[in-house]
Amino acid sequence: MLRSFFQNRKHLHFVVDVIKILKTMNRLLFIILVLAGLACTETETDPVTTNNDMPENNKSDDTVINGTFTYLALGDSYTIGQSVAESERFPVQLVNKLNNNGVNVSKAEIVATTGWTTDELANGIKNTSLNESYDMVSLLIGVNNQYRGRDTAEYRTQFVDLLRTAIKFGNSNPDQVIVISIPDWGVTPFAEFRDTDKIAKEIDTFNQINRDETSNLGARYVDITSISRMAKNDPKLVANDGLHPSGEMYRLWVEEIYKVAKEILKNQ
Repeated sequence: MLRSFFQNRKHLHFVVDVIKILKTMNRLLFIILVLAGLACTETETDPVTTNNDMPENNKSDDTVINGTFTYLALGDSYTIGQSVAESERFPVQLVNKLNNNGVNVSKAEIVATTGWTTDELANGIKNTSLNESYDMVSLLIGVNNQYRGRDTAEYRTQFVDLLRTAIKFGNSNPDQVIVISIPDWGVTPFAEFRDTDKIAKEIDTFNQINRDETSNLGARYVDITSISRMAKNDPKLVANDGLHPSGEMYRLWVEEIYKVAKEILKNQ
């Protein structure tokens, strides 16, 4: 019986030792599970979109500029698009090109009439109901001053007034205004029996004035005169009236104007 008691005591000690070992193993297992859980938390957190793993259709694109912008075009027959369809006018083509390249611009507001000189454009602006400001303004004026033999000093004074008006419409920011040079109509069939060298020199003189004054007031300038002279050897660049640019000529202008227009709107 005594022997049996000691044997039972040995068995009891064995059981107690096993229980202790199991408890220790449980603690170790618990610690291992906790550590494993922390590791999973660090590597399996909710996904966060970064610049490197954005969905393809949400990736930033240099051509995408947020917002809808407004555009005012001031001028004469070259701005209203005499003898071409409305869709071929350069302000309309410019807006379409901007929209097609991720820059949202509302329909261009155009103040222009065939035959207008600088003073007539000024009166036209005064007699038109316009917004107080626009995100972008273009100004192309002076060919009729040259055609009618008007004084260059008068042109300078009136052009500066118009440019100041354009800047005011451009949120009083000259950087939002594009002055476009006067095209050379002397290369068109309309001028076939005229002194084309004289026309070219006078156009260059008027353009030097508007270029200088544009620089003085800090606005942007796009020279399309050299493009207009391509019409001398390419009849497709002249409209059916034999004088004004065709839609294709305006498209070439827009290729140059677009670069500046996009930069203007990108900075806003």
